[in-house]
Amino acid sequence: MGTRRPARPLDYRPPAHQHGSRRAPDEGADRARPNREIPMTKRTRSWFLLLPGLTLAAACAPEAAEEQEAPADPTDIPDPAMAGLPNPAGEVMADWVDLPDEREWGSTAGVDVDPTDGHIWAYDRCGGVGLAGGCAETLVDPIFKFHRETGEILASFGAGLFVLPHGIHVDADGNVWVTDSMGTVDKGHQVIKFSPEGEVLMALGQPGRVGTEPGLFNQPCDVITAPNGDIFVSDGHSGQNANPPEGSTGRIIKFSPEGEYIMEWGQIGDGPGEFRTPHALEMDSQGRLFVADRGNHRIQIFDQEGNHLDSYYQFSRISGLYIDADDNLYAIDSESNPNNHDGWMTGIRIGHASEDRVTAFIPPHAISEDRPYGYAGEGVAADRDGNVYAAEGPISLAAAGGGLTKYVRSEGN
Repeated sequence: MGTRRPARPLDYRPPAHQHGSRRAPDEGADRARPNREIPMTKRTRSWFLLLPGLTLAAACAPEAAEEQEAPADPTDIPDPAMAGLPNPAGEVMADWVDLPDEREWGSTAGVDVDPTDGHIWAYDRCGGVGLAGGCAETLVDPIFKFHRETGEILASFGAGLFVLPHGIHVDADGNVWVTDSMGTVDKGHQVIKFSPEGEVLMALGQPGRVGTEPGLFNQPCDVITAPNGDIFVSDGHSGQNANPPEGSTGRIIKFSPEGEYIMEWGQIGDGPGEFRTPHALEMDSQGRLFVADRGNHRIQIFDQEGNHLDSYYQFSRISGLYIDADDNLYAIDSESNPNNHDGWMTGIRIGHASEDRVTAFIPPHAISEDRPYGYAGEGVAADRDGNVYAAEGPISLAAAGGGLTKYVRSEGN
């Protein structure tokens, strides 16, 4: 598989506005304590090289950034995907893997690469195609591990534990974290950590309970772990519209490796440190936290104390993020259209975590008269060979077929 480069700890604190808030260590401790306390080691990412002509050296980023003049309104920019960028994908496999027992795929929005062996983790919402999924009523395994070359199912688990799986993250030890962004009376609105074999190691949040106080979630979208084991959860899925439902939230919550509440920051809005659906999380080699602020058509970047460092606007209306060990950044857009992001295409934009610049683009597949914008997933990941994986969401899947699309890297590149 090659040598994995461990993520470097965050070693700087540039001047920025502080958006985080802390509670005293003993305040709300009982509510914030997880179901089980399991320590975690450092997180790394599997690595691979992009096409030689597309690999971005971080050392070149400052010069490239200086060549770009920021507009007065950072959202008033053309879609870089319209500029004829190279496409690294040579083949589109829209129905890459099958589920067991001739089971039909439902919707999915999450995919990740296992850093211990390079294989692919994803989930299926138990056959449900609509936004609500089908896991609340159907006792089948929603979480799957697939062989990255053959698509063979290597593991499955999670039956009866979820309402709507949403975000998925595999840590450095191969443990699988999944958020549940909806709830019923007795389950949902949680973040669950599994061993690679499917044993529940930790559960954050209280099953079926919605709230914004420590220890509770309101539609958790995604989860990621830092090199020191700290846990970050993006919370609030319903806030991306101009008039979000009452009670909606948009925040990032930080926990210790044992699951103890530390701090949080954010609210619904469009300023720095504010969100309209923080839909996905990633972390680069410097330990910076990248947040896909989907409703605001941007990526926001923070240090691990909640200080806002930067915002990127070139990557469109982002549903999913992936950053590899070389800091190549993949951002997938599943929603852009004339109604909510006019002039921009769905698809996968590729760049480097060090700068707001897109250097490659994988366009949507299955473009037709009935679907002029084609199909693009909500979740994205890339393996060490440069193949890209997209998790098809509830809108595209109904017509595109196949829960996971595999974009195979072009031969000879």
